[in-house]
Amino acid sequence: MDQVRVTIESLAHGGDSVARHPDGRTMFVRGGCPGDVALVTVTETHDRWMRGTIAEIAEPSPDRVTPPCPYFGECGGCQWQHVSYARQTAEKRQSLVDALTRIGHLADPVVAPVTPSASPYGYRNRVEVSAATGGRRPAFGFARAGTHDILPIDSCLLLPRKAQRLPKALSGALTFLSSRGATDVLRATLRVASSGAVAVDLWTRPGPFPRAAVARVVAESTGASTVTRVLVRGELDRRDIAGVEVLSGGGTWTESLDDDRYTVSPTSFFQVNTAAASDLRRHALEAVAPDGSMRVGDLYAGVGTFTLPLARAAGEAVAVESSRFALQDLRRNLDTAGLDADVVPGDAAHALADLGHLDAAIVDPPRVGLSDNAMRALLGARIPRIVYVSCDPATLSRDVARFVAEGYVPGTFIPVDLFPQTHHIETVAVLDLE
Repeated sequence: MDQVRVTIESLAHGGDSVARHPDGRTMFVRGGCPGDVALVTVTETHDRWMRGTIAEIAEPSPDRVTPPCPYFGECGGCQWQHVSYARQTAEKRQSLVDALTRIGHLADPVVAPVTPSASPYGYRNRVEVSAATGGRRPAFGFARAGTHDILPIDSCLLLPRKAQRLPKALSGALTFLSSRGATDVLRATLRVASSGAVAVDLWTRPGPFPRAAVARVVAESTGASTVTRVLVRGELDRRDIAGVEVLSGGGTWTESLDDDRYTVSPTSFFQVNTAAASDLRRHALEAVAPDGSMRVGDLYAGVGTFTLPLARAAGEAVAVESSRFALQDLRRNLDTAGLDADVVPGDAAHALADLGHLDAAIVDPPRVGLSDNAMRALLGARIPRIVYVSCDPATLSRDVARFVAEGYVPGTFIPVDLFPQTHHIETVAVLDLE
């Protein structure tokens, strides 16, 4: 295959680095760091772009660092450990600017500096152990980069120091249990609270299951205070939940954001970086600017990450959520905090028509962004201020373009780094109706 000498110019949302081929085409290069001069082997060519891998680094970038994790490059969890953290945040901000310009059609978006994570390692409160069932017995570990293969690991540096070896302990427990008949575990979620408390959620198909043995072995191996079984139908990623069984403990996981305490069910979402989630919550609340007399909506409210501070600071908070599990958590978390909010079950796309006037709304949709129905409902509601929280610059930019076309004016975009060592970035966007 052809080899070319190039200078790595930037990092792309998705994990690859970007260079320019001598013929002018864009090259996406795995493992590059901006400033590297590298000999790259071309592996894939198209009319306007190509892919390549680094054969040799002729001149390393001053921003290149030695990845501390022995699994870097094999594990699919991190892409940027070889890049200094300061350069990571600069590249994430630029990727947001590029998306807002290219996809959102904003000529000069106002993008704040990235709010960095308090810790570039040891920040995750949650990891997933995957299962591969192609052999005689299941294998457990992390997914290899770009494949469905399983990579056994001894420790994960993204977890807090005392919990870094827990994925190995959990994988070992599940391997042992598979030899005792528990062969239908599809994946396992390991959660570690700031307090150190551990919870394990096992995702399986419905059917017979050695509940007592699994609960005992998993708890003894990981120190988990609770172990649950999540029953799923159909494709795992579709999350068609048939039910949840509590195998030991209380069946929920508890974490704190600032002074608020959140109880989270196994199937409910909670941000993986607790400290940075507090920053995200603060930025969103400041963007809403509640004055004690406003009626503010929290659409896609989940367990109440934004609902609780809104209930405290706004005149009236209205929380919309479709998951029955998250709704239960939301109500419980409001009760624990001694706060009141109008909780509306259902999808935001359908609930908005009956909510009445809102002075502002926080919108925190899934990674795919707002559905067409949700976008139409939001535009029809004519809410004076929308604070859009997004984990994907591309879908955020697409949706911002639609808001702008319907009379909204974008304010400052505030990126918050919840995911050091990866290409992912959260953003708080402010949109005001003209």
